[in-house]
Amino acid sequence: VQLVESGGGSVQPGGSLRLSCAAPVRSFNSYPMAWFRQTPGKEREYVASISYNGGNTYYADAVKGRFTISRDNSKTMMFLQMNSLKPEDTAVYYCAAFVGTRRYDSADYDYWGQGTQVTVSS
Repeated sequence: VQLVESGGGSVQPGGSLRLSCAAPVRSFNSYPMAWFRQTPGKEREYVASISYNGGNTYYADAVKGRFTISRDNSKTMMFLQMNSLKPEDTAVYYCAAFVGTRRYDSADYDYWGQGTQVTVSS
């Protein structure tokens, strides 16, 4: 079972993108979910997470105020609205389901998707 990300692309600084994460089965509606990102040679970095019902959201300081995480359990989908994008946001973005206890640790997540590339450049 694997999540599927989409919506990445190339955008100029200051632009916006909306990423989507599709879950193959309804059982994912019971999981808190998150977005991570990774650049070559670096560890996967926490971006944002959301509780199973969407009632609570959490953000890394680097994206707070610019990114918004949301989910639609009727469609088993999760989203990341990214505004005011910066070159340092360039990365492969992954979605995953939270199965552990440490929200910011990628080791406590499973069912990773294949990732979607986001490039912010002028």
